[in-house]
Amino acid sequence: MHLIAPPPQYPTLGTGNQPSLGIHSPLNTLPLHCFTVTAECCFREIVERFTQCSNLPGVVVTDGDTDGDVVTVLSRQACLDCLLHMAQAPYFLESPVRVVLGQQSCKPLTFASDTTILVAAQQALKRPHEQQCEPILVLHEETYQLLDVRSLNVAYWKIQETETQVRYERLQMQILESEKMAALGRLVDGVAHEILDPVSFIWGNLNYIANYAKQQHELLMAYEAVFPDVPTEITDLKEEIEIDYLRSDLPAAIKSARGGAHRLRQLATSLQNFCHIDAVHPRPTDLNTLIDSTLRLLKSRLNTPITIEHSYGKLPPVPCFSGQLSQVFMNIFTNTIDSLLSQVQCSEDGFSAMTATSTSDGSEAVVAEPKPLQITVTTCICTDQHLLTGSPEESRWVSIIISDNGPGIPPETKAQILDSFSTEPRYYKETGLAISYRIVTVKHGGKFWMRSIHASEQDGSAEQTTGTEFEILLPLTVSE
Repeated sequence: MHLIAPPPQYPTLGTGNQPSLGIHSPLNTLPLHCFTVTAECCFREIVERFTQCSNLPGVVVTDGDTDGDVVTVLSRQACLDCLLHMAQAPYFLESPVRVVLGQQSCKPLTFASDTTILVAAQQALKRPHEQQCEPILVLHEETYQLLDVRSLNVAYWKIQETETQVRYERLQMQILESEKMAALGRLVDGVAHEILDPVSFIWGNLNYIANYAKQQHELLMAYEAVFPDVPTEITDLKEEIEIDYLRSDLPAAIKSARGGAHRLRQLATSLQNFCHIDAVHPRPTDLNTLIDSTLRLLKSRLNTPITIEHSYGKLPPVPCFSGQLSQVFMNIFTNTIDSLLSQVQCSEDGFSAMTATSTSDGSEAVVAEPKPLQITVTTCICTDQHLLTGSPEESRWVSIIISDNGPGIPPETKAQILDSFSTEPRYYKETGLAISYRIVTVKHGGKFWMRSIHASEQDGSAEQTTGTEFEILLPLTVSE
């Protein structure tokens, strides 16, 4: 004769928090059923609870102690199967649950309550086909509860639908932004072309104007030499127009107009190069000129304590997509200028370099002197010794180094930037430097390196200085 446990308590159901479902939502945001019995509980009592609660997916069975371990989970479907197969036994309904458990051998799938819905659903789908409808055991606040697998699947597909919609909307925004930027590029290119036409007329006519003014000046000098005594009216007119000042200022005015026209023509040409739509195949480009063209567009932002130092090497034309490389240079220079200007805003004196000066008693005193902000651009041809698989010419690279003497990048920000260089197609990594990295490495087959030393990373040595350095290596194709 079996010792039958007292009737189980009525099952309870948590409400969960389904409206706030997201990719990081845990299992405890879903409705969880709380229904636990011991292995000695009467099977008839469990059948009555299943009849009363139509949405109850199963029951948690323990070993009999108050804080006993979980033996298994008896699902509604398993209970129904047992009733169909053992209905001929008159004593079956009055038997304890452990008799029914002897008919089952599957182990329940168990998760902690903080497990995400996406992870749990993916693990549940990997179960055998006959266990796909089995409820899932969830450990929530030291209590085992049951999760209906249908609720889990519904939440999983809702999250997938939401994420798909978000990605679709984000992709639409990216397409609209790309179309807008393409239209803006064509507009700027057209405006630059319209500017170049009148500037060309001005530039061409300034040479003639300078010659005409020179010839008229020579003619006046000849008149004054031949006719030293001129009427009073002419003398008064010469004093009124200040002929001596006019003779000295007119060449300077023409020279100034010529310089302005030259700068305007360079700016319009730089805009055309920056907005240039690249062809299908790369074309040979002078990278030194391309860098100067990009810096010319940023000249308004460089009217600050920032100075630009150039150290250009003699480079052959490099096959590349000039429009995309202009965007790369623009992203790097913008990032560098922002870093330097932020430091200027944080400190009125900018950076301070510790220098030693001699005092009256012969000792040295350390004083702080303002450190000028500087961006250095260096280009040269180098050889990668690690890639000497064939002839030395096959491993020749064009090196472009853009460095500054700023405060450097903090370690946390540096880690985020390096993580954005990952080849994983993550839409939230579309930063300017990440796009530049892919343009250099994927589109041009080059290398993109970033090195930075922040003030917090200094080891105290006097030789170590802060700053950030970007290096771009582009393969140099040797023409036959």
